[in-house]
Amino acid sequence: MSDQGMSERDPAGPDDGTLLQRLWATWRMKYITGLASGKIHEDTFLDLPNYEDGVGNLIVHRGEHCYIVLNLYPYSNGHAMVVPYRKVSELPELTSEEMLEMMQLASTLVQALGRCMKAQGFNLGMNLGRVAGAGIPNHLHLHIVPRWLGDTNFMPVVGETKVLPESLEATFAKVRRAIREVLQESAKEPPA
Repeated sequence: MSDQGMSERDPAGPDDGTLLQRLWATWRMKYITGLASGKIHEDTFLDLPNYEDGVGNLIVHRGEHCYIVLNLYPYSNGHAMVVPYRKVSELPELTSEEMLEMMQLASTLVQALGRCMKAQGFNLGMNLGRVAGAGIPNHLHLHIVPRWLGDTNFMPVVGETKVLPESLEATFAKVRRAIREVLQESAKEPPA
């Protein structure tokens, strides 16, 4: 069992007299205890770009003003965020260049997730401020969450658990490759 985004079923099966299987999501504990202790690192989005791109920092693409990073605690496979390099907490603080690139990268990501994950829809949004649900309130970011028909079920409600069928490592490789393909194809299109 790995603490890096992996979940497993209990190999011994249930021992409580039921036919239920246990689904372990040990990677969630790091996030849960971080929230409870107030130890979520407030400068995570400033620190990430300082590392080499790869599964270690989950950055799948870098632009001039913003970058795309997979969410370490995703709502679904492919859940990513567009983040400005500059630490900004309020929408009006973004420059025109940052706003434009944020939306351009969101569009690129939507195309890439549609291609590589066969997403049927998307939720895009920002949580501005702690009371609005922002886990890192001092550095705004745009969430892009791919969706599929029938992707909601009882697990989050009853079990407080999301079931993710693919590892972050596999999703990282798939999304990064699809973004490159989308950008290469758009570079070949003649200007309108």
